[in-house]
Amino acid sequence: MMLGKAVRLERIFNRNNDRTIVVPMDHGVTVGAIEGLTDMRATVNQVAEGGANAVLMHKGLVRCSHRGRGRDVGLIIHLSASTNLSPMPNAKTLVGSVEDAIKLGADAVSVHVNLGDKTERHMLEDFGRISSSAAEWGMPLLAMVYARGPKVKNEYDPEVIKHCARMGVELGADVVKVPYTGDIESFARVVEACCIPVVIAGGPKLTNVRDLLEMVFDSTQAGGSGLSIGRNIFQHPKPALILQALHGIVHNNWEVDQALEFLGA
Repeated sequence: MMLGKAVRLERIFNRNNDRTIVVPMDHGVTVGAIEGLTDMRATVNQVAEGGANAVLMHKGLVRCSHRGRGRDVGLIIHLSASTNLSPMPNAKTLVGSVEDAIKLGADAVSVHVNLGDKTERHMLEDFGRISSSAAEWGMPLLAMVYARGPKVKNEYDPEVIKHCARMGVELGADVVKVPYTGDIESFARVVEACCIPVVIAGGPKLTNVRDLLEMVFDSTQAGGSGLSIGRNIFQHPKPALILQALHGIVHNNWEVDQALEFLGA
């Protein structure tokens, strides 16, 4: 591995346990300015103070969220996008480059691929192009991979998720983000099929904090390397507080009940 890539990975991963907490904030392109993503400096400040390792956003949002003070946090620039106004919302298109991310001082880049979509081949082509560019520059690449298309009967099927994760590995990602399979045993099989860190997505906003904590705890017990969760963090009434609880689980090996006790739940 290039030294530059190793240094950047250490900025977004805890070097003592090789785990990470990423808070994605790229939702504005897809669904608009949702709750929690209006005052970006305040939101980034809260997640940084809560112990997030990195935030993830589109290139134009960096100017709205750079604070210049407070606790530092890693920066991942997301390079692909689509909107829910499109007749093909699962068809992701490249909207940035590795060079854009370098100019912004980013520690990593990310791309989103929806396997099974009618435009899958274009997303795979984009992924391959970014993977090669990222390797050339020593820039870590996070691949968000989901199964969404007419042939996909259940996007949470463990075998489908394992396929998603393995695709990310084989096309050159350094980290892959996939949905949680629902249980430790099946997610362990996903992790075993990868030689890179696997982090879980948050999915829809959960109403039960125990469900969130248990999902994160179980994924780490299966060998997962942490999480990349957005709405369940930045739309929480106290983002810094829920992050401190998640930080306890991911980085300090807390049990779920310890985290709940910390939250006063």
